[in-house]
Formats: sequence, structure tokens, C-alpha cells
Amino acid sequence: MSGERHRLIPAGRPAAAVIADVHADCFADPWSADSVAALFAVPGTLAWLAVDPDGRPDATLMVRVLAGQADILTLAVRPGARRQGLAVRLLGAAEWAVSPAGPVEIFLEVAESNAAAIALYRAAGFAESGRRRNYYTQAGTPIDALVMCKTAAGQARSIHKR
Repeated sequence: MSGERHRLIPAGRPAAAVIADVHADCFADPWSADSVAALFAVPGTLAWLAVDPDGRPDATLMVRVLAGQADILTLAVRPGARRQGLAVRLLGAAEWAVSPAGPVEIFLEVAESNAAAIALYRAAGFAESGRRRNYYTQAGTPIDALVMCKTAAGQARSIHKR
């Protein structure tokens, strides 16, 4: 099934369990529904779900916006729904939402061992801006995180690029 058939829908605290379920399909150390709900308690936290035509959530993205900066908290696409453009669409939705009045710097962390995600982020315009030593653990082994950043253009400018 093509990712274009998926709908992107805004998600909030009531969707915490659904977001946690998607996250659990994607990461070895998944977030609980309570930890996702706690993220929504912080002002500026936004999220989306990508749902298939049957209403099954296949992907999610959470971002926090604060003082001209945005941090992508998570981007998760279920293994069976990968390579269909869902991550690109979610990144686009986040970029659109976080930059209504002008440029905003968007940051994220990604495990240096996650070549597919790094390639996705580079293709989306992110560049490496730092490193967090031993940020993740995979199978008991510490893994560095690459900090990546891009500047999202304001919506007014994006509208004219159609």
C-alpha cells in the first residue's frame, strides 16, 4: 500500500496509547503510554499519526516547539509501512506547523548506526550539527547520537513554492 493513501491526522494526549503502540513496533526501548502523555503536558508539543484507509496507525511524529526552535522528539514508522513516504510526509507536516511566522531551527537526534534514518534526514535538508556520546544503548552497547538540524522556512514563503 502506498503511503499516499494514508491520512495525516493531528494527535494529542488522548492518542498517547496509540503513539506508544507505534513506537513499540519501531524501537527496542519503547516509550510507555504514560511517558507519551507526559510529553503532551509540556506546552508546544505537537504530534501526528499517519493512518491507513482502514484507520490503522502506521507512523507517528512528535515535535516540541519553544522559542524559535523545534525538537523532533520521535519519528516512528512501523516496519511494514516503511519506504512509502510516510516519514517524509510527517516531516513536512511538522515543518509546516512549527514555522507559521518565519524560520525556525528544527533539531533531532538519531543513532549513528541508523543509516536509513540518517539518509532520510539528509535528503530532507538536515545536516549534522553535533554528537551526543553514548546517548542510546543497543543490545547493551552504547551508541552515539548525531544531532541534526535544519532551518524551516515560514509558511508564508512555503505557500509560494508550490
